[in-house]
Amino acid sequence: MDPHLTRDYRGLSFWHDTVPGGLDRRPPLDGDIHTDVAIIGGGLTGLWTAHYLLARDESLTITVIEKEIAGFGASGRNGGWCSALFPRSTASLERAHGRAAAIAMRQAMIDTVDEVGRVTAAEGIDCHFVRGGTLAFARSAAQLRSARAEVEEAARYGVDALELRGAGVGDPGSEDSRLGAAGALGAVFDPACARVHPARLVRGLAASLERRGVRIVEGTEVEAYSQGVVRTSRGAVFAPAIVQATEGYGATIGQSHRDILPLYSLMIATEPLPDEFWHRAGIAHGQTFTDFRHLLVYGQRTADNRFAFGGRGARYHWGSVVSAEYDRSPKVFEHLRRTLVDLFPGAADAAITHRWGGPLGVPRDWHASVRFDPATGLGSAGGYVGDGLSTTNLAGRTLADLITGTDSSLVRLPWVGHQSPRWEPEPIRFAAANAGLLAMGIADVEERVTGRPSLAARVMGPLVGH
Repeated sequence: MDPHLTRDYRGLSFWHDTVPGGLDRRPPLDGDIHTDVAIIGGGLTGLWTAHYLLARDESLTITVIEKEIAGFGASGRNGGWCSALFPRSTASLERAHGRAAAIAMRQAMIDTVDEVGRVTAAEGIDCHFVRGGTLAFARSAAQLRSARAEVEEAARYGVDALELRGAGVGDPGSEDSRLGAAGALGAVFDPACARVHPARLVRGLAASLERRGVRIVEGTEVEAYSQGVVRTSRGAVFAPAIVQATEGYGATIGQSHRDILPLYSLMIATEPLPDEFWHRAGIAHGQTFTDFRHLLVYGQRTADNRFAFGGRGARYHWGSVVSAEYDRSPKVFEHLRRTLVDLFPGAADAAITHRWGGPLGVPRDWHASVRFDPATGLGSAGGYVGDGLSTTNLAGRTLADLITGTDSSLVRLPWVGHQSPRWEPEPIRFAAANAGLLAMGIADVEERVTGRPSLAARVMGPLVGH
């Protein structure tokens, strides 16, 4: 019996466990077919691309090819931040592409948050979308300096509307100055973020596409692709336009094995907590949160009043291997629980109901990209470094314009056509990736001990998109 038929997809994450409706796998490809556009990967990049292609030309035939089920990967397991974050900073984009291009990229990302809300409302996708913004807490003098520097940098470009709260800002006790995270000296509020339930989003989008005639084949593994054809375990898909949209799982396909590095991010979810707790914590419905540490953490208040909280720290695995066993790390889960309680001591007795993880995609220069070559009909998008929930929507709109030859401002954004260097072969790749994770942890310890901005973080900055 095919093991996929009996797989417990609800056990993938809290999000999969609480998505309405079934998670039964759709039928696989049943032999060779011809289609106008073949999309490899049933995550948000591929599904958004199909959505906007139909908006450009409703006569197109589109086939989405997925190894597991739609939303199996990072699209269904992430932190639920529909944000304007891009893996490269605005200053970094300016150095690489110029000021005007950097500002255009930032504006496009900000606009994308509202675009996701617009489409989900129009399509009737109940993904708990609430645009509540993000709070980034500063919990030390060094972090507070970083917070002020971030607000000042944003002001120089005049696009992001960041606001420094606390740290003497506003009236004592006011809503703007009430910071619930333990030891918070201040916080940066970014309004350009919405809280969503990611599995509801990706599953709802897949269902809406099927109603419009898109064919989604699941349980179908892509073995190779080239101009005009995708070779799978179930037959060939012939198409003049082919889009690779596999993100971290691109490391499992020969052509893109060294284009993307699969780095694991893990999460936990608590039991629901009472409204009084959330009032003390200062986290409103629709808000997400983080702090200014270097080894990233991220969280949200879910629609049913849980913490969904995650972070980096899981090591990179030799050979860019992607395996279900790497989705679970007791050591990292315990680190996340301790970190959450350190941030919000009132959650110390909250039961942890779900633990999960999965790989995200990291390009060598941390620069997400969208590409389509009309001469070969081959396109791709990805390299989001965990900032993909909204960036996938911008990628889908951009790919739709590129594939249909639509002239728009999107096709002139600086990430279009960008080619990241390939990752080094092993053992260099293994050593570099895990050294980077270690350096970020060291940077946090360094700042706690010295009270000054980390020298280790300054050295690593250019390597991680800053």
